[in-house]
Amino acid sequence: METRPPIIVVMGHVDHGKTTLLDYIRKTNIAGKEAGGITQSIGAYEISHDGKRVTFIDTPGHEAFSKMRARGAQVADLAILVVAADDGVKAQTKDALLHIQKEGIPFIVAINKIDKPEANIEKTKQELGKANILLEGFGGNISWQAISAKTGKGVDELLDLILLAAELEELKYDPAGQTKGLILLVKSDPRRGIVASVIVRNGQLAVGQMITTASVSGKVKMLKDFLGSNVKSLKPSAPALILGFKDLPQVGEEFFAGRDRESLDTVQGAVQVTAQSSASEVKEPSIQDKVKRLKVVLKADEGGSLETLEDLVKKISDQLPLTIVGSSVGDIYESDIKLAMTSDAVIIGFQVKMDKTAETLSRTRSVTIITSPIIYELEKEIKEYGQLDHPDQNRQIEILAVFGKRKGKQQVVGGRVVDGVIKNKESFEIWRDEENIGQGKILNLQSKKKDINQAEADKEVGLFVESSI
Repeated sequence: METRPPIIVVMGHVDHGKTTLLDYIRKTNIAGKEAGGITQSIGAYEISHDGKRVTFIDTPGHEAFSKMRARGAQVADLAILVVAADDGVKAQTKDALLHIQKEGIPFIVAINKIDKPEANIEKTKQELGKANILLEGFGGNISWQAISAKTGKGVDELLDLILLAAELEELKYDPAGQTKGLILLVKSDPRRGIVASVIVRNGQLAVGQMITTASVSGKVKMLKDFLGSNVKSLKPSAPALILGFKDLPQVGEEFFAGRDRESLDTVQGAVQVTAQSSASEVKEPSIQDKVKRLKVVLKADEGGSLETLEDLVKKISDQLPLTIVGSSVGDIYESDIKLAMTSDAVIIGFQVKMDKTAETLSRTRSVTIITSPIIYELEKEIKEYGQLDHPDQNRQIEILAVFGKRKGKQQVVGGRVVDGVIKNKESFEIWRDEENIGQGKILNLQSKKKDINQAEADKEVGLFVESSI
């Protein structure tokens, strides 16, 4: 048995400075490049302190990423719980603590942002005590360090605490034992194929090895370290990128590697999948209810993000009836647009792009696409599209004029919003003298010759529509 470096997960509430702390340690500027200023996927990085290697796992702080935080705690040996001295203990601080306690890993508290004028270390300690986090010197035995991730004050002392705690844990691995680790992230790259981000926990991961999880298998064709450099092998506790899976593995499941396929098949039977898609948890509606539900196709840049998006849709479905008709990893392509067309669905994309063919097809066939690189903004847009603010309101447009000749099923009309909020791209019914005489869909909504997303009561609008009459 040989000593391996510690794997440290950095956890805490959103905007309490987790990534900024890692930025200072790594002397990089990852935080400044993040969409919306929050970490939305797990990043694994390796540093050296006093000649000893340490692997850090950064986790998102936003409430939507609870499963990602759980995965970080699952793979880690130690945790740093970051609490801002100007903000104190918050909801995701407590959520992070629950994941730490569930995995039974030791942790160190980093009281951050002590450089701020409004920082109050004593008050933060009191709040930690009320949350049953008893620090050394305050009735407990949990190590802590006051730091400023921005200026670097106290960071070296925090790293010293980490190395001391790691020595006490006596972390070991068997270099001749079964190679195994955990899948952190999964992406589908159009050029390279399936790319998995992993953490090695035992043995030695090498190019050419057969690799398997409970759901998929493959062969390590290319191995990259956390800097993106090609390497032939990696030891624990190294983060790595693997190219070679035949299909997408589940995010959060354990992987095994080796050259003996038969032994891998034996091991595979004992593997338990630890991360399941939540899409199946969204109940399929009854026939009577289907007509009232919003159908969605979900797209995300990698497996963890897709898992988060599916959980978000499930959460929203408690207020707005939603049905997932498809979900996959990768950018939005023509096949996704066609799926949305055939199922009359809206495409919801998280941290994804759209190729030109898909963009052209979506525009000509009026397929609604809602995308954002920021999870809380995406949640807001989905709710706005679903008219959660007016679920029971009778929304009407009075048609004032019809312009030009009808081209097939398409027509330009002018009207005034009588009641409620009218949304672009939504379907409608046509009524005359209390009789339903047809239906259609708004292809484009304008006001004063400018495209708009919605129109409120008493507003005059121009509509390009496709209708049955």
